[in-house]
Amino acid sequence: MTKLEKMIKEHCPNGVEFVPLGEVCSLITKGTTPSVFEKNGISFIKTEAFEGTRIDKNKLSFINEHTHNNELKRSILQVNDILFAIAGTIGKCAIVTEDILPANTNQALAIIRLTNRAYRNYIMHVLQSRYVKDYILKSVKSSAQPNLNLQQMNNFSIPLPPFPVQQELARILDLFVELEIETISELEARKKQYEYYRNELLFFSYNLPRVELGKICTISAGGTPQKGNNDYWENGTIKWLGSTVCKNQKFIDEVTNYITLLGMKNSSAKLLKQGTTLIAMVGATIGKVAFLNFEATTNQNVAAVYPLNKNVLNESYLFYICQNLYPIFENLSSGGKLAIANLSFIRSLEVPLPPLEEQERIVSILDRFETLTNDLTNGLPAEIAARKKQYEYYRDKLLMF
Repeated sequence: MTKLEKMIKEHCPNGVEFVPLGEVCSLITKGTTPSVFEKNGISFIKTEAFEGTRIDKNKLSFINEHTHNNELKRSILQVNDILFAIAGTIGKCAIVTEDILPANTNQALAIIRLTNRAYRNYIMHVLQSRYVKDYILKSVKSSAQPNLNLQQMNNFSIPLPPFPVQQELARILDLFVELEIETISELEARKKQYEYYRNELLFFSYNLPRVELGKICTISAGGTPQKGNNDYWENGTIKWLGSTVCKNQKFIDEVTNYITLLGMKNSSAKLLKQGTTLIAMVGATIGKVAFLNFEATTNQNVAAVYPLNKNVLNESYLFYICQNLYPIFENLSSGGKLAIANLSFIRSLEVPLPPLEEQERIVSILDRFETLTNDLTNGLPAEIAARKKQYEYYRDKLLMF
């Protein structure tokens, strides 16, 4: 018999009590969106800042002290508060730590403040469990804009064993989370290492010709078939990609939509070769790239770049060197205007062109880093996914009682 089994037998001889979440909370409320944000100041937390159950300080927004103490005073956070998303990405949660205080949050997040009947880490695991996710699905399935209200939060029925059992369950599950966090930290370190070596390898200090992309590549944009014509979209089999697939990784992990052959013929969309480099030309992803590992079409917001002569330009080298052009695109977004690039701008960009043998050497090195940092089958992301599944399995198994 394990330590946990002995504790449950000792402390819960008649089974585990289920209680509404509100019974173990001194506060369940939600935040407010401020009228004005600042470039720095007091932390303002949105779900975008969540990294698992942690809050990434690099993704915080900011407000001033007057807004914190007056306009948003009902959502002033305390250390160990649990934030739980009740709109948008419902169910995501994170713990407020001392290093981000003072802080506030918005109405998309419920603020859960526990009494001494409940152990913080235990409640965090419960709130992420299949049991609660099923409750959420039942609560929001009939809503056009899914969200939870505070009354529903108060009524969450949760298993509440005695405090020592809560602590032991949390200790076990925390170990799985720590393994995942360690792997994520290793991935971040590998990404920084990868970026360093990519920049080093692609910075040529010796006298090397720089050539405009338009002189060594075919460069074109895609198109969008008429949205109202079902013949262009229904039962489509041709992959059609938008600019959101451009994530600076050497594979594409999503397909935006599918179009029909008729839709392609009656629009500016073109079937692109495998090995084409895609560059986003507008919006938040401008300048980011992707590498086509299958044939596909794109919309008009994506530039497709492919070598005119593969005996002169390696297609993978082209992908990596285009990643290094990102700072040039960033400069287009100054002044608060929507950042837009065009094909003429991209054709005019100059890149270093070493001999083909040197290109292939660079590619062989960077491909190994790419596999480790981004590959969903063989790299660290695959290990993170495995850790996550392992945690979810044991969490749901232990918390079903």
